Amino acid sequence: MTRTQSTSTKSMRRISIFNHKGGVGKTTLTFNIAASLARLGARVLLVDSDPQCNLSAYLIEDEVLDDMLDKSDKREGRTIWSALKPVVETSSDVKVVEPLELARNLYLVPGDIRLSDFESDLGELWRECFQRKRRGFAGTAAINTLVEMLCQKHGFDFVFFDTAPSVGPLNRAILLGCDHFIVPVAYDLFSVRALKTLGRSLHSWISDYKTISAIAPADMPLLPGRPKFLGYIPQNFSVYRGGVASHQKRYIALLDRGIQTDIAQVLKEFDVVSLRQSPRLGEVKNFGTLVTAAQREGRTIYEASAGTPAQRDMARAAFRQIAQKIIQRTK
Repeated sequence: MTRTQSTSTKSMRRISIFNHKGGVGKTTLTFNIAASLARLGARVLLVDSDPQCNLSAYLIEDEVLDDMLDKSDKREGRTIWSALKPVVETSSDVKVVEPLELARNLYLVPGDIRLSDFESDLGELWRECFQRKRRGFAGTAAINTLVEMLCQKHGFDFVFFDTAPSVGPLNRAILLGCDHFIVPVAYDLFSVRALKTLGRSLHSWISDYKTISAIAPADMPLLPGRPKFLGYIPQNFSVYRGGVASHQKRYIALLDRGIQTDIAQVLKEFDVVSLRQSPRLGEVKNFGTLVTAAQREGRTIYEASAGTPAQRDMARAAFRQIAQKIIQRTK
């Protein structure tokens, strides 16, 4: 992307459901929200940007995914690495790979374990940005460039990135390429503590890229550089008598306070956090066997074969509500 975003992609919203803490269900949450948006009529692109390829493994049959990974270095490659390989190996332009159609309005750019090689290069590419070298700018913005090209071609309304649980160079490039981010949490002490590192990392990334953008020569590919906080989503919690179970309830206030002090206050200078509305974007309770069945079957939680119709309806309503809030808050 150059300094001016193309008119054909201005309405597209890039979103990362991001938390460097593992075990908060980012992949399942990302897919179910994206699928719910697609059901509401939005055209949605999923980008598996985790070298572990969890999202791709969730949605693509093992034999098919193995074949795609085996061919990702070849001309017919269709993974995210196939798109980035020319940038990494020859400093050429990003190769446009056709996304897989998962369902009506829902598409996927498959992941690749070779993204770990790209992440190794991103550290040096970041330093080259400070040296005002075109290779650094082009490499740092490569994933965003791919997304821009796909959105221009296919008219996607939303792009969701499934990221690894880290604060490394790969997630830095992805987050700075996003328009918004959502924080998934669990009602536990580890999620409360993780907010501090998350806020500090985002502050450092936005601050550094502000400097990079200011010194960039004309016509460099630049990232948006200011992802806005959409809210947080507690999930996988127990319910007792219609509310959060007592052993988890005490973390509600702690998380709300942590969002205020460790995210809102830390990022205040960049004007990327608005707490005029509730920071809680929605919540997803523990749906038990529905989740494991959905992962096994490559379906949404509310389409899984396990559980009862009432449970599936409850899951469908929860994700639909979150999807509707995302549409409202990103207008």
